[in-house]
Amino acid sequence: MELPVWFEIATFVGLTALLLADLAIVARRPHEPSFKEAGLWVSFYVALALAFGVLLLAFTNGRYATEFYAGWLTEYSLSVDNLFVFVIIMARFRVPRHLQQEALMIGIIIALVLRGIFILLGAALISRFTWVFYFFGAFLVYTAINLVRHRDEDEDYEENAFIRRMRRVLPMTSDFQGAKIRVTENGKKLWTPMIIVILALGTTDLVFALDSIPAIFGLTREPFIVFTANVFALMGLRQLYFLLGGLLKRLVYLSLGLAVILAFIGVKLVMEALHENTLPFINGGEHIDAVPTIPIWLSLTIILGVLVIATVASLIKTRGQMVEPAPTDPEVAGQVESTGPEALAEAEKIAEQAREQQGGVGEDTRRR
Repeated sequence: MELPVWFEIATFVGLTALLLADLAIVARRPHEPSFKEAGLWVSFYVALALAFGVLLLAFTNGRYATEFYAGWLTEYSLSVDNLFVFVIIMARFRVPRHLQQEALMIGIIIALVLRGIFILLGAALISRFTWVFYFFGAFLVYTAINLVRHRDEDEDYEENAFIRRMRRVLPMTSDFQGAKIRVTENGKKLWTPMIIVILALGTTDLVFALDSIPAIFGLTREPFIVFTANVFALMGLRQLYFLLGGLLKRLVYLSLGLAVILAFIGVKLVMEALHENTLPFINGGEHIDAVPTIPIWLSLTIILGVLVIATVASLIKTRGQMVEPAPTDPEVAGQVESTGPEALAEAEKIAEQAREQQGGVGEDTRRR
């Protein structure tokens, strides 16, 4: 059964309106959300994703709904892991807490656009060359192995070439000017450090998509499902950032859980590639029907089970630990007078000290 065109159009219109409304709310009143406010928003977006799956079930069939839930859970869990790096980015650029919402929101929108392009390219590649699943599967297994190997190392953020170039060529103010991206000083148009923060968040997420996009294509080949799962996973990420805060460091087994999930999907992809094999040097270019395919309901069950076990085990392991503030607290940011790019070296030093005081906020996150 094909997805109805009207359903796809209505979904894109609805999600666009929701994102624009969310952006308008954040822009109108920049602030640091309270624990209650962040919790309500996260609950709203989770409920929205669950309701969307129900709509898929009602208007299409159970396969699409199950694929969406499996993809959404996978993308959401990988996005939670990405929050460790977002914390470091905010600390490194010393973004005031009340401005972080807007930076995250715009950065996430940029990430969605870039991921959309990634998804279209991936879908086109898969439709023409099924053998690409061999590559995707091997890459996910390799990523899973690296997650386990480097799980005791601190997560870090290194500016990519694009960000370094932008910092050099853009005329910039020395301080943040509220949530503004561009201002006029002494008759001259200048960018603010906020533009660098937003670009850093957006482009860093694109790097993360190098494993998350192949992973979800291992669960569904429908580009619409891939994209909507990414949208719903990223929409609540901003509020989740404030909701979890220092609790992130308690998810000590998250990387192991993600490694199991990525390895499972990687093996699943290779099995599907063998089942639909067309490479002449494997079985003479014929399909290998003896290789079984893993049903989507089983994939969803395994993904959900691994996430529950990893979360519960993490909370038991770290029971009784004190939750310390994130390294972007005002106390940290206030240790320097300037918030402009020219003070980056000093900011990096302070961020590093804050991470050390936290015992390594990214101790068990992915090394990419």
